[in-house]
Order: sequence, then C-alpha cells, then structure tokens
Amino acid sequence: MTDKEYMDQGEQYLIHTYNRFKIVLDKGEGVYLYDVNGKKYLDFAAGIAVFALGYGNKEYNDALKAQIDKLIHTSNLYYNVPAIEAAKKVVEASGLKKAFFTNSGAEAIEGALKMAKRYAYDRDKNSDHEVIAMNHSFHGRTMGALALTGNSHYQEPFGPMISGIKFAEFNNLDSVKALINEKTCAIIVEPVQGEGGIYPATKEFMEGIRKICDDNDIIMICDEIQCGMGRTGKMYAFQHYNVKPDIITTAKALGCGVPVGAFVAGEKCCDSLVPGDHGTTYGGNPLATAAVSKVFDLFEEMNILEHVNEVSNYLEEQLDKLVEQYDNVVTRRGKGLMQGLVLTTPVIDTVNKAIEKGLLVISAGSDVLRMVPPLVITKENVDEMIEILSQCL
Repeated sequence: MTDKEYMDQGEQYLIHTYNRFKIVLDKGEGVYLYDVNGKKYLDFAAGIAVFALGYGNKEYNDALKAQIDKLIHTSNLYYNVPAIEAAKKVVEASGLKKAFFTNSGAEAIEGALKMAKRYAYDRDKNSDHEVIAMNHSFHGRTMGALALTGNSHYQEPFGPMISGIKFAEFNNLDSVKALINEKTCAIIVEPVQGEGGIYPATKEFMEGIRKICDDNDIIMICDEIQCGMGRTGKMYAFQHYNVKPDIITTAKALGCGVPVGAFVAGEKCCDSLVPGDHGTTYGGNPLATAAVSKVFDLFEEMNILEHVNEVSNYLEEQLDKLVEQYDNVVTRRGKGLMQGLVLTTPVIDTVNKAIEKGLLVISAGSDVLRMVPPLVITKENVDEMIEILSQCL
C-alpha cells in the first residue's frame, strides 16, 4: 500500500479526533524515524516527550521481549515481580513512599484527585471539597482530568464539568491564596506547563504553594507527566525547587513507549485509598512495569540526567541565537530538554515546513514551537535541528 492508501484507510476506520500530519511512520533508529517511503526524520518530538531513550535501544527491547515470553498480565488480584520492582524504583526516584500504576497520564491524574479527596474526607467527613488548578494548564482528556484543565476550549462541548474546581493564575501566588477556604483539599500544578506554552514555575511560586498546603492541611499535587522522568535535568521537575509534593503523577517517558503511568504519594496521604476505593484491570501489569523497571535501570547506566544537563545547555544557547537572528522568533522558554520558541508567525506553518525538510517538531498552544526530543540526543543532533529549523524560520 502507498502512504496515501494507508492514510485514506486510517480516515475510514479511525475516529477523527486528531488532525494528523500527512506522513505514515514505519520504523525508528536512534533519534530518527522513517516513513513507509523510507524518508528520514530527525525526531525532536519523541512521541510527545515519551521516547526518552530513542528508538531501538537493545537492552530495553530485550527486557520487553523476555517479559512477553514470561508473563504479560495477571490483574491486581495478585502480586507480580516487575510491578514490585518498578514501584520501588519510582518511589526512590521521587522521594515519596508508595505508587499506584495506571495505563496513562490521565488515569494517574484521576487517581491523584481521588486520593486527595479521600484524604480530606477522612479528615473532616465532608464530601464537598474543592481543588485549585491553574489557568492554561493541561492534565488530560478524561472527565476528571479535563475538569482540572485550565482551558475552556477543551471543556465546552463536554459540560457540565465536575464541581468544586477553581482556577488560579500560574506563577501568581496571591491568586492562589485568594481561592483558599475550608473546603480546599488540593492544589495541582505542573512544575513546567507543557501544552499551555512551556512555562516553568518560579521558585517562589512552588515554595509558596507548599507553604499554603502545609498551613491548611491541603494536598499538593505536581503533574510531572510531561516534565518528569529526566526531561528537565532532574528525575522530576519539582526537584529543582525546595519543595516535596504530597502526590506526583508521572507517565510518558516512564515506560518509554509502553503505555503506563503512575501516581506516587508521600507519607501524608499514601494510605488514604483503601481496598475498594480505586482499581484498574491492566494497570501495573508485568509487561508495562518491566518496561518501567528497565527505563530506570538504563537512566542510571547511561547517566541520562548528566547528559540532559550537558546537551540542554547547548540547545538553549543555539535556540537563543535563533531568537537574536529571526524577527518572527520572540523568545525562548523552557527547562532542560523541554523547550519552546514563541513565534509571531503561525506555528503550524513552521511545523509543516520542518516535516518537509525531515524534522519533527510540535506546537504548544497557538504560538509556541515545542521541542521535546529523546533525552539521548547529541550536540550534533542539535546542530542538525538548528540548520533545518533555520531554513523553516
């Protein structure tokens, strides 16, 4: 079949919830993807910040193949070894206490929200609690996660949203304080807003939220789904700040391509959910958690955090040169290998031009060109990306 025939068949049989780019990807090697015609693309999207280790990592692939031959699924009615090993690693990496594995980031958000509400219910026996989220945030497409997403465009067709969600301004602590009352049970924040435009939180904002939560017995939730797993140069982005949340959500690069997420809780609330409160059939199955366990091993063996800090400094320098060079590039924002360029020209035009020239980049919001490459990119890959992007700008 030709690529057009594949795309036509896709439109026939797939529900049209994505305006997909006109390429049909076939295979990957390292930091490159290839379409069914054999055209090569430098990947600075990584499946939306997922494929941190690049494509074709032999140790990762071998670990999955071995688990497939051994045991794929058991349900959570029984213990399984990969889930226990993976839970230990994600708990130790986050500095928290207990984990619950899910199938996606949105499910991790749902679980974190339920845990915060259950904690508050145990505290005061009321069930009308409120949650504070941030404007321009993005937490997922399921109904609970959607209710927490601070963008009415995503919500309008699916109302009414669940009640008790209030929205503050990101990096504006006074706007958070103004919403606090006796019903507030949680504050949720992305340490680096992703879909909202690649905005890092300020140190004062994160420390301020932690103090508000401590003073009022409120659960602090950090959404680390996109900015976590080494992308900012720390295993989790909150670790750049002098805070520790009560709950984090993690997914995307957690499994490096295998669909898996988790919410991880600290001492304060990790035992709030009890048998019967929450569950999942597939979550934490041996195949998914074998992937998680191997990802943590490879991060350590490959010194991923050290590498990210080194190559991200170089990436920032080269992107800053583009800001100086081109009138349609306003500024650069980001942290580590989660970077955005604010453009005055339509972002989608630049994305499409880049695809034509063999570079995959994506957008964040209406005016930000987003770069979230595999964490194993080199300075040479950065140079190649800059050369192509310069032609597009």
